[in-house]
Amino acid sequence: MTQQQKKIEVQYDISNEVMRKYQNLQDILRKYKRLAVAFSGGVDSSFLIKVARDVLDQDVLGVTARSATFPEREYNEAVQFAKKWQIKHQTIVSEELDVDGFADNPKNRCFLCKSELFSKINDIAQAQGYGAVAEGSNADDLLDYRPGLQAVKEQGVVSPLREAQLTKQEIRDLSRMLGLSTWDKPAFACLSSRFPYGEQITREKLKAIDQAEQFLMDIGFRQVRVRHHGTIARIELASSEIQRMTQVEIREKVDSYLRELGFTYVCVDLKGYRTGSMNETLAQKELSEANSFA
Repeated sequence: MTQQQKKIEVQYDISNEVMRKYQNLQDILRKYKRLAVAFSGGVDSSFLIKVARDVLDQDVLGVTARSATFPEREYNEAVQFAKKWQIKHQTIVSEELDVDGFADNPKNRCFLCKSELFSKINDIAQAQGYGAVAEGSNADDLLDYRPGLQAVKEQGVVSPLREAQLTKQEIRDLSRMLGLSTWDKPAFACLSSRFPYGEQITREKLKAIDQAEQFLMDIGFRQVRVRHHGTIARIELASSEIQRMTQVEIREKVDSYLRELGFTYVCVDLKGYRTGSMNETLAQKELSEANSFA
């Protein structure tokens, strides 16, 4: 640990237990020697690839997939992050809507997506001499419905953050310690997660969701989800931001814009933002079975 890291560690009050996990993560990454990372630019994958860059130097490659389910702003942020930290970066096209069955939005939709993505990254890793492919799921992901973890196991992809037992908050704290701008970045999931299982996913619907969420962020909301329920847009906001939405001027502006996008009704979810709200209709049995692959 550098003197600068020690200084920041005291400032941000990183516990000994979290620092132990951080050092364990470094040891885990060191054994791979050359590593390709599925890099979305989110909190977890950004932290993972930065630590891998610190440990493995130039023997790390970030691979970012572009598709209709991945907003341009997220792609641009991934590119800028890689450039800032001098991380080798490659872009691929992984269009989930072209995967057989994906657009039907089955409960294992995430498995179909991840299988396609990791297959392509594995091909790149093999062709370029990278011994392993890593992804950024963390210890908290086992608490929600994550069928994508089956694809992780089947494709032989490693999960260093989960192996080090790092939680989301610990990753944010360590990201701040390392000076990463992503430490307080709002959580993000692909736009396909905005639809109830069984509702058809189309490029037009994805575009409407993307535009709706971008509009809300442009007028100052940070943690945003616009869930697509046919003619209804259900907006999830951080609890601290719900009150602002009740202001007449804001409320009317949001309602008008989302109606222009094709929604007949616009509502705010009083429970607020939470990850995986579309999974709340699933039985506990389905959740357990999906995560048994981890």
